[in-house]
Amino acid sequence: MQWIYLLLAGLLECCWSTTMKLSNGFSILWWTVITIIGMILSFVFLSLALKGINLSIAYPIWTGIGAVGSIFIGILLFHDSLSPTTWFFIALLIIGIIGIKMTSH
Repeated sequence: MQWIYLLLAGLLECCWSTTMKLSNGFSILWWTVITIIGMILSFVFLSLALKGINLSIAYPIWTGIGAVGSIFIGILLFHDSLSPTTWFFIALLIIGIIGIKMTSH
């Protein structure tokens, strides 16, 4: 169950980072409120995951899910463009996240 909590925490990190962008520097109240709720829920699920997963495993996976997810959201919603070199490093990040998960007990 802790891994599901960790996945939810990472996905919520993607949500709050996206709504933070949409809040335009916290100047749009609706997006600001959603950002804060997303942050709180992300931390709640991370704390639940930490009950059964070591911090040294959970934290990098949580931030990795948020980072990779935010990259794809940026591309899809905000039309961010990335160089081939950047894509290479994103691939390394994904490999690292998978490696951490696969080598944890």
